[in-house]
Amino acid sequence: MQSAESLTDQQAERATAPFRPDLLSDIELLGKLLYPNQPPQHAARQAESLLLSFGGLRELQVASRRSADQRKGLDDRSANRIRLAHELVQRQLKQGLQRGVSLTSPAMTMEYLQTLLRDRSREIFTCLFLDTRHRVIASENLFQGSIDGACVYPRVVAERALRLSAAAVIVAHNHPSGISEPSLADQAITRRLKDALLLLEIRLLDHFVVGDGPPVSMASRGML
Repeated sequence: MQSAESLTDQQAERATAPFRPDLLSDIELLGKLLYPNQPPQHAARQAESLLLSFGGLRELQVASRRSADQRKGLDDRSANRIRLAHELVQRQLKQGLQRGVSLTSPAMTMEYLQTLLRDRSREIFTCLFLDTRHRVIASENLFQGSIDGACVYPRVVAERALRLSAAAVIVAHNHPSGISEPSLADQAITRRLKDALLLLEIRLLDHFVVGDGPPVSMASRGML
């Protein structure tokens, strides 16, 4: 991570160049987002202080979901701007999975689910309802629970799939603990979901578990 002082010359060179956010360092990007009306060097110093206090961008984003931490320099305005930026990313990914989009890329599905579910303080169970060509009909969060788990009712998933005329379903949930390894309870509910959907001739294509690392595909583990 570059220091705020080392950015001065680079910022001067970029002043007359086309704006390229992808070329900004984490410090510069955060500084422009949180302190747009301050001189670049001052904004960078404040951004650097935040990143050092919280440990990185991801940790800062997680902290912004809670109450602002004035002791570490995160005020309400900054926390709200971080939440807004995260919400924009979520909506962009969700639009990428809007009705009619075909899920031909597992990577696209995993990226969406990871952005949607990772770092949540409570367990959320989400469903992607697909047609016969694996095009998205709807993406919905059907159940939400505590930090220890969420109650999932296969009948509710099956009824929703039937109402949407879905031919297939992909489900996912997060582990607030950060451990993405499927539990015995996860495996049991997956079997119940698969059986309930099969009665309606609807396929359960996969069940992803989202934690700190890459989402785990239960289908790829042979758990379906």
